[in-house]
Amino acid sequence: MDFNVRKLAADAGIFFSRAVQFTEEKLGQAEKTELDTHFENLLSRADCTKNWTEKIYRQTEVVLQPNPGARIEEFLFEKLDRKVPPRPTNGEILGQFMLEAAKEFGPGTPYGSTLIKVGDCQRRLGGAEREFLQTSSISFLTPLRNFLEGDWRTISKERRLLENRRLDLDACKARLKKAKTAEAKAAAVPDFQETRPCHYVLSASASALWNEELDKAEHELCVAQTEFDRQAEVTRLLLEGISSTHVNHLCCLCEFVEVQAMYYSQCHKYMQELQKELGRWVNSHPAGSPTDPSAFLPLNSPSPLETDTLQIEEVQPPASGTRKAKVLYDYDAADSSELSLRADELITVYTVPGMDSDWLIGERGNQKGTVPVTYLELLS
Repeated sequence: MDFNVRKLAADAGIFFSRAVQFTEEKLGQAEKTELDTHFENLLSRADCTKNWTEKIYRQTEVVLQPNPGARIEEFLFEKLDRKVPPRPTNGEILGQFMLEAAKEFGPGTPYGSTLIKVGDCQRRLGGAEREFLQTSSISFLTPLRNFLEGDWRTISKERRLLENRRLDLDACKARLKKAKTAEAKAAAVPDFQETRPCHYVLSASASALWNEELDKAEHELCVAQTEFDRQAEVTRLLLEGISSTHVNHLCCLCEFVEVQAMYYSQCHKYMQELQKELGRWVNSHPAGSPTDPSAFLPLNSPSPLETDTLQIEEVQPPASGTRKAKVLYDYDAADSSELSLRADELITVYTVPGMDSDWLIGERGNQKGTVPVTYLELLS
């Protein structure tokens, strides 16, 4: 190993000089070169970007993978540069359990056949979740991580170099100030050459020595100033690049929202299909059959007895009046007694005695039918 003692001693001297300068600045015993206001604003903006990007990145990880053990496992595989083994989602596991239970209970039984339908839906939901997690990780988490582990590390490195150049510059300024003070004192006293004995030989006067020291200090200050200015320009360019980082993260954020919206839309579609399928099963098994269909009613569905006794054509608005409601989501009627809905439209709603509390009578022009309350926003 090439062990350069001189270089090691020089580096140690520079480090010691910087430490002394830094300590004196903290104690208020030395002057500090201040950066301009624009540069300070760039530094503050960069620190703010780093802090919030880190928080958003960590919390997004928690949202996408709530299990801390799984996150630690993924982190270790990433550090070991190994591929994370495929892991089924909770929905896929639940769906598999339901399908296996259906085989035990008998796929021909009402319970078994329903377990197959619901289990298949849960598996599709789990598959959609897995695809959403993978896409979100690539489109959103990866750019944030690249910034924190790439661009920000480069910025931090250049900022440390700039701080070292500033300490060197201020140390040179302090040495030059001391040299000027000493040179002024030497010029104020009689020259030693004029008072020395005639037999005493001196190569140079004290004033000449301090002049030489002053020239050296001025040269070092010029070099330090040049290095500081060059490093400040490099750091400034990197800090100004934070604006491009914001634009890039904005695009990634929009893509993340699109992926998330697509995922929830797909889940909503799967659940609507399952709800309609279970609704057809309920309608094909009237009340009073050996198997009570009320145990298989889909969410927000009225009981068959209420549907049979409620004739939509004969229903009239109550004397207490009606209300307006805004439709939140699309809804396709399961049968002729229901009213199909389209998101953002306004309809008139009211209730009648004997109705299920989760449903209302909805009217749109000459059309009338029952509508689910959960799909509406009632207006005053």
